[in-house]
Amino acid sequence: MSKIRQQRTADQIHVIMSDLSRRHLNDPRLTGLTITEVTIDRELQYADIYVHALADDSRQEDVMAALAKAAGFLRRELAQRLPLRTTPNLHFHWDPRLAQAEEVNRILDDLEIPPEE
Repeated sequence: MSKIRQQRTADQIHVIMSDLSRRHLNDPRLTGLTITEVTIDRELQYADIYVHALADDSRQEDVMAALAKAAGFLRRELAQRLPLRTTPNLHFHWDPRLAQAEEVNRILDDLEIPPEE
């Protein structure tokens, strides 16, 4: 599969998963869930979905448990909405980049730079 088609498929999965998480998942552990990135392998067998709960790293275990429970439902809905021969297996990962970006911003804000003379 070409890299362009692989990226387009990952983008489609990202849009569909974002819509599903916003409209169809009623689990209170998944409120404020953000899907930050989706990557798929060349054979479209596995999709790695990176998620983050907005402004709350303490909910990581709860969010990951809720996603593991909802994985079958999400895969079935993805199969109905995405025109592929086989639907990829979904693997959810916690995305630490938002917390790292906040840490970098905090460090930059704490810097004391003297004014130029």
